[in-house]
Amino acid sequence: MQADEGTISMEVEKVLPKPKPAAFPSKPSFKPLKAHEISEGKVQFRKVSVPPHRYTPLKKVWMEIYTPIYEQMKIDIRMNLKARKVELKTRQETPDISNLQKCADFVHAFMLGFDVVDAIALLRMDELYVESFEIKDVKTLRGEHLSRAIGRLSGKAGKTKFAIENSTKTRIVIADTKIHILGSFANIKIARDSLCSLILGSPAGKVYSKLRAVTARLAERWVLAFELELGDGIQYFQFP
Repeated sequence: MQADEGTISMEVEKVLPKPKPAAFPSKPSFKPLKAHEISEGKVQFRKVSVPPHRYTPLKKVWMEIYTPIYEQMKIDIRMNLKARKVELKTRQETPDISNLQKCADFVHAFMLGFDVVDAIALLRMDELYVESFEIKDVKTLRGEHLSRAIGRLSGKAGKTKFAIENSTKTRIVIADTKIHILGSFANIKIARDSLCSLILGSPAGKVYSKLRAVTARLAERWVLAFELELGDGIQYFQFP
């Protein structure tokens, strides 16, 4: 046999080197956007109309309204005398875009008749609302019947209104046939139910007793707690 016939051809597999894992770029770190950058640099406005009967009170307490809005909330504010409107707008130093709406709600609450010390809570707390309704939404009343219903809502020297406000932790404004309530969602509901009962003709004593029972039940819901003494201190459990 010839040597070339006896040779066995062998295939040699070439081992390719493993590719190196791709190096991903480091995670970028971006600074939080400011209020004017979220809106692409556009200035946002709010305008609140001033009713004729609130123009003089607004002039008296203007600095009490201007100071927290401009210095604390960082919102520009001015009074447009020609249009009779309070104008609000954001600026570059505004920390949160929601401050503009809070300030607009604050000014609007003052225009509805709330005191500045009460309305300013809208700037400092998130879960506060203003709800408005009219007496005719509850019951259609005319003439002396309407006058007596308004009298039942206020009570002698405002006693009934103050009692509802203190027990429900709300603030109530009765402006002719319109009623405005400032407070949290649950407290507004309790105050509204009491006011509706008075409009429908319930005597104040019956509303007081029902209100006392509801507020006591509401207080128990949040006050009821058990203390468990642990090694590192006391832990409180609150039941909804």
